[in-house]
Amino acid sequence: MTFSDQDHERIHQAVTDAERHTRGEIVPMVIDRSALYRETRYRAGIGFAFFILTLLLTMELEWMPWGWHALNAGWMLLTVVVAYCTGYWLGTGRAVIRLLTSHERMDYKVKLRAHQAFLEHGLHRTELGTGVLILISLLEHRIEILTDSPILDRVPRETWNNMVSLIQGGFQKGNPVESLCQAVALCGKVLGEYFPSGPAGPNPNELPNKLISD
Repeated sequence: MTFSDQDHERIHQAVTDAERHTRGEIVPMVIDRSALYRETRYRAGIGFAFFILTLLLTMELEWMPWGWHALNAGWMLLTVVVAYCTGYWLGTGRAVIRLLTSHERMDYKVKLRAHQAFLEHGLHRTELGTGVLILISLLEHRIEILTDSPILDRVPRETWNNMVSLIQGGFQKGNPVESLCQAVALCGKVLGEYFPSGPAGPNPNELPNKLISD
């Protein structure tokens, strides 16, 4: 999934509007995947090789008699090796990764990537500890909202779960940008209640308002 320049501008404006009346800093981020899942390649390779080997061993005896000679065994070994390589290649596909990777592992990898992004993009360095990361990981179909400690202590977790559901609904209906902008607006409203902008001076913009893509 790609976001057009118009989508980026729309999200940028949504973040700007959401932060207008709060000291909160909202950072939306969309990444292709949270991990490489290399183990999936080996699982797919071994699984496909085992399947082909089983298929060869159960074929009709007229095609491959049990009294193998060296040529039969050589072709069988070559076929199994080719099957492993084929399965290894198939293991790089997104659908295969989702099929062969547990939900728990994907959850862990997305959470880990969110924590890394939180530090990489400086959300932990805001003056009042009001950084909010909205991470969308496309391959895993996961959304993680990570907040700094002052927000975590004051805003109920259910609030963030509702935002996650809002974004997920938008992806399912084919309007991800609209749902993301709505979630950003809701986030700004919530932060405005707990961390409103000060009456004196301009509201500082400590982090960029753009959509981060990786």
